[in-house]
Amino acid sequence: MKKFKLKELDRTAKIFLAFFLLTMQLGILIGIGYIYFTTNLNPQGTIEHYNGSEIIEDEIPEEYPKSLESMILNTHAHVNSFAIISLLIGAIFYFNSIINNSFKLFLLIEPFISIIITFSSMWLMRYVNDSFVYVLIISSLLMYICWSVMILISLYEVTKKN
Repeated sequence: MKKFKLKELDRTAKIFLAFFLLTMQLGILIGIGYIYFTTNLNPQGTIEHYNGSEIIEDEIPEEYPKSLESMILNTHAHVNSFAIISLLIGAIFYFNSIINNSFKLFLLIEPFISIIITFSSMWLMRYVNDSFVYVLIISSLLMYICWSVMILISLYEVTKKN
């Protein structure tokens, strides 16, 4: 049985997928920009974003601790949307002819693992110990890297000349 590959798609399908992949990558970059804006991409900024600023007498804190309701809403929205993003990017990437075997499987599965670890560590950082910020940073970085690698490889395959 012959396995379908991205490079075998007709021109219309390749253009459609290329625009989808470019849009997804743009969305990922905007998400990273938002993280930079809210946390300065550093552990202390991340801790402060979720746990609130240090309270100094007679001063209004710059950041308030995230409420339980906010934590639940943020987790719900992100876990569901990130799972769909991982599914869509992974479904396209699955049909690439450049990466195969265990590395392909790793790239397909890792974002789902990182989603669980990222949002679990966010809760643990907020309610248990600030040190979980490092787990959050590593897992989310790995997720963004995997998404970008899958997008770039798929984009390369649908835009290259056969």
